[in-house]
Amino acid sequence: MRRTLPTAATIAGLLVAATPPALASGAPDVVRPDDGRIAYEGHWSRTADAAVTVNSGSRLRFRFSGTTVHALFDISSVTMPAQIHVSVDGGPKEVHAVDAGDLEIVAHGRGAHTVEISVKDVFSRVNRWTPPLESGVVLTGIRGHLLSQHVLSKRELVFYGDSITQGVMALCEVNTSDCADGTAAYPTLVADALHASLTQVGFGRQGVIQTGNGGVPAASDAYGWNYAGSRADPDRRADVIVVNQGTNDTAFGSAEFQVACRAYLSRLRAAAPHARILALRPFDGSHAADIADVVHELADRRTEFVDTTGWLDAAQGDFNGTVHPSARGHRKVAERLIGLISKKHPQQSPQAKPPSASIPNGVL
Repeated sequence: MRRTLPTAATIAGLLVAATPPALASGAPDVVRPDDGRIAYEGHWSRTADAAVTVNSGSRLRFRFSGTTVHALFDISSVTMPAQIHVSVDGGPKEVHAVDAGDLEIVAHGRGAHTVEISVKDVFSRVNRWTPPLESGVVLTGIRGHLLSQHVLSKRELVFYGDSITQGVMALCEVNTSDCADGTAAYPTLVADALHASLTQVGFGRQGVIQTGNGGVPAASDAYGWNYAGSRADPDRRADVIVVNQGTNDTAFGSAEFQVACRAYLSRLRAAAPHARILALRPFDGSHAADIADVVHELADRRTEFVDTTGWLDAAQGDFNGTVHPSARGHRKVAERLIGLISKKHPQQSPQAKPPSASIPNGVL
């Protein structure tokens, strides 16, 4: 069953659909987006009217009783629908385009069920920064009998980058949502293998200085925001922040890039004083020496330059096109980062062995 939401209205600068009658009447089987029974990971703005993300890899989970539940979306301003994965009770991920206001999710068997909705792709070449958004996921409610859930304390892993971090072209060699998959990109793979909370923020064409597609500012200006006018949750409790920037900054000289890179990494450190910051060498080597020099000059023992030379090999099918890793390439990057993060996790005693972690089967 699919149902289109009523006429749109503007709330806090974001174009969202008018409240459905069931929500307005306070019906007990409709849960608003800011309800504690819905657990979010990633950059989401959350109010009683809408939970919004513009980032591939963002996700949410909830539990419900019964056999069906309905995810309600606002698509009133959307011109390029986002794609999501829906998994019930840990089962296969089904791909859906968010092109209707009502998505019915069906479970089998009796008892409580768990749903995970993860954002496969938010298309980067239309406006996804300044409301009203032309792409993104705007959740306006869940209709069903939701149950409370225990939200476990987890390590917090944060990934910032460009279209590579977004998962563009992970599945095939065309820059479309069908070929993109943020859940097949290395940030999701690393977080899942380490049973960690995930924040995955990747914007196509963006660099430390270079502005991104879809109206997205450069990394330093976009940092701290979900999208224009919506502040992101702070990174103060982040355990590890992984930065993969510089690939799109080749038009800028070394001196200019170093100044911007130093300011960006310093801003991350100020926002997350206790986190390990891993500054990756871009996989194509862009500004590699500059990034290494900046990290050295910062002299911060918890900010590290990670030399990715040799991690990927085009001859082995690790890329789709010349720059973007394939799903195979993302898996290889994830395996490297899992080892690096596990080996040096700050809460681990020197005598302890690193936790066992592996990428789940069936990713590729």
